[in-house]
This record gives sequence, structure tokens and C-alpha cells, in this order.
Amino acid sequence: MTLQVIEQDEGEASFTPSKIVCVGRNYVDHIKELGNEIPSDMVVFVKPNSAIGQSLPSFIQEPIHYETELCFKVENGQFAAVGLGLDLTKRALQSSLKSQQLPWERAKAFDGSAIFSQFISLSTSSLKANASFCFMLTIDDELIQLGHSDLMMYSVDQIHRSISEFMSLVDGDIVMTGTPKGVGEVTKGAVFEMKLWPGIEYHSYEQLLADVNKAQPMICQSWVAE
Repeated sequence: MTLQVIEQDEGEASFTPSKIVCVGRNYVDHIKELGNEIPSDMVVFVKPNSAIGQSLPSFIQEPIHYETELCFKVENGQFAAVGLGLDLTKRALQSSLKSQQLPWERAKAFDGSAIFSQFISLSTSSLKANASFCFMLTIDDELIQLGHSDLMMYSVDQIHRSISEFMSLVDGDIVMTGTPKGVGEVTKGAVFEMKLWPGIEYHSYEQLLADVNKAQPMICQSWVAE
């Protein structure tokens, strides 16, 4: 099987992650919307390279659900580039597996279960991984998810430190940091657009929305659900 590659814009080298390390339940409002308990420790799971897709599916054996996440690419063991991703989930299957206290791989790690924006180098952008990042998902121009790194239960630095304690992060690996509230089902034909802004501080949801509406996003990428 051919390894999946993350294509980049002209001037940026494409790369091939060996794995995608995902943090679950990292936003309190998202935990509440799914009726889950707040975990006592960081929830971590892994998607293989084969999970990387180029298109946004709405149905693979069952309806697909979306989760928008702030992501980082690894180089030399550190978070070296920032981007956005959609963690795609077979929610009905996941609920069934959870009810049986079984692992989630069949619902989270299937082929095409992760799609990504371009990644922007932190060094060339004079940014650090622990900077303030705000991100947004709109569907058919309607605001669906609005997230901010300051609202994470586990910070970017904590995520990197915790994962590195038990797992080697190699060049090209991607770390997905969790999703805010607003997850839902992918509808065929819907236009999904993700945007990322660095350097916008969080004060309140209303202020954050006002601030991003005045700023140019660093990343803006869209897909039409198939």
C-alpha cells in the first residue's frame, strides 16, 4: 500500500506522517455536548497513515461526523508547523464500542478518517507552538465551531510533554489537539471551510468572534462533502 502524503502549497515540502496522534476530550463544552465524563487524565488515541484522506466523505458504511481540530506537525521531536484538521468519526459505531468498553479504532482510524489543511512553519512565521491560536469551521457559510487554544484542558506544551513521555514522535507525525463544541454529521454537498488565526487572545466568545471577523486568517481551506 502506498503511504499517504500531506500535500503542501508551492514552496513548502510535502510530507508523509508515520502516524497521527489524537487528543480526545480536551474541551469541556465538547465533553458536555456528548454527555461524557471529564477524564482524570489526557485521552490519547492514534490514527495510522492510511487514515489520511484528500476528500471529505459523508458516508462510509454509516453517516460520518466531523470534529475540527488545531494540529501540529513534528520535526526533530518538536512541534514545528501548525495547521487544521478534521477528525472524522463513525459516531454510532463509536457509541456501540464504548458501551462494550472496547477500543475505538474501527470508528476513528478507518481509511479517510483524517483530512488536513496546509501546514505553516512556525519558525518562518515567527510563532511558537504555545502561542494563542483561534480556529473556526463554517458549513455553507454558517459558523459551526469556534475554538481557541486557551480553552483547552491540556495546553499545547502539556500535550507535547505527555505524549513524548510514552511515544516517540518522528519527523512528519501530526498531533491533533482535540475539538471544541459543535460537532455533527457531515451532509453530502455541504461546503466545509476551516480558518486559523494566530495571536488573537481569548477574553469571551463574543469578543473572540468580533476579533476574528476583523482579522485575516493565516489558513483558509475548504472542501465539498462527497
